[in-house]
Amino acid sequence: MKNQITKHLVLMLMIAISSSVLAFDLTYVDTNYTVIESNSVKYKKVTVDGVQVAYREAGNPKNPAVVLLHGFPASSHQYRKVLNQLSDEFYLIAPDYPGFGNSDFPSERDYEYTFDNIANTINTFLEKLEITSYALMIQDYGAPIGFRIATKHPKRVTAIINQNGNAYDEGLGEAWKDVKAFWANRNSATEEALLPVFSLEGLKWQYTHGTRNPENVNPDTWHLDYLRLSRPNAHKVNLDLFYDYQNNIKLYPKWQKYLRDNQPPLLIVWGKNDAFFPESGAKAYKKDVKNIDYNIYDTGHFALEEESESIINKMRAFLNKVL
Repeated sequence: MKNQITKHLVLMLMIAISSSVLAFDLTYVDTNYTVIESNSVKYKKVTVDGVQVAYREAGNPKNPAVVLLHGFPASSHQYRKVLNQLSDEFYLIAPDYPGFGNSDFPSERDYEYTFDNIANTINTFLEKLEITSYALMIQDYGAPIGFRIATKHPKRVTAIINQNGNAYDEGLGEAWKDVKAFWANRNSATEEALLPVFSLEGLKWQYTHGTRNPENVNPDTWHLDYLRLSRPNAHKVNLDLFYDYQNNIKLYPKWQKYLRDNQPPLLIVWGKNDAFFPESGAKAYKKDVKNIDYNIYDTGHFALEEESESIINKMRAFLNKVL
């Protein structure tokens, strides 16, 4: 009898202890869940002149705003690590351009696929969201779009974070050879020479070329881009943008003057092995901007894929300093 009472008391004690631990764990999980939820990325859309622009939003709108402008062939997906890690201190907005990511893909009859027009769409998008003071993060296509917005509204731009976003002739690498031939004479032969860019292997190359280890790059990136570039008319629309890119080069002097006149705080986080925009493009900014936080990485075109930890730490320190 005495042994049974003792066993019963021990059992009750174990249940009590287990209940306490469970209650503690549930509180811990609940508290953590609340924190994670408050910093989670939201996936939204807003209509701009009849086109639905998709965007990722993270962080508190009361915090300093950072607008993240993606490159080709990507989307706001390329900034997923930035959104997840910097939303505790900053308000982050990453739009998909029309024809990219989760935004609408209107036909070229309904939407003019030029960098001028895309920049106008993104500028109107920011105004609709009432975001009128922001740092810009630019990469690849994000540079001509971002610099158009910055030259139009220089007082709105609080800082620039540049990850392989070019604004100088010396920043155009060897990978532009076929595109330059296309600019000189657009015909079926020069168009066909560019079609491998849209293949699965061609997209993989853009993400992995110049990296220290291709296994550091998530293959979901180029598979996601391939899916979008496989839509009807996607090659035609993107060839139109390739052709229009030559007009960006004509604006380089205007963008360089903007940099000289406004001296925006500038963070360079550049992959030096980029075949499109090599390190010479990063060095060129030193001609026009007096104070640059200058960082070069041993990686390729999409430096965030392989160097996200270092780059995001640099971004946090830079933004806290200048904003």
